[in-house]
Amino acid sequence: MDDELPAPRVDVVYYLRFEDRVKIGTTAQPRQRLHAIWHDQLLAFERGDRQLERRRHERFADERFARTEWFRLSDALSAHIDELRAGIDDPWSLFARWVSEATARR
Repeated sequence: MDDELPAPRVDVVYYLRFEDRVKIGTTAQPRQRLHAIWHDQLLAFERGDRQLERRRHERFADERFARTEWFRLSDALSAHIDELRAGIDDPWSLFARWVSEATARR
């Protein structure tokens, strides 16, 4: 039965705020991953995998804390996050929609 199929894989790049820093990471299991990371707020999701995450790390390299996935919350990074959040009240609802769309495509 289709009900027995595992949920489809939906990779996301996530943006977490902790104080004045932002973590840019990626996962296919955001609930578990975010549960394991100390943070104040989930700022946004962006559909994408490690390749997109790498591009974001390169784009905001000037704000990056050395050898981490944490970045200073600069004007440029804030603007990018604002673009991702435009019209989205809850990033989790966006993720749920992506999962639902992926399920429907099966």
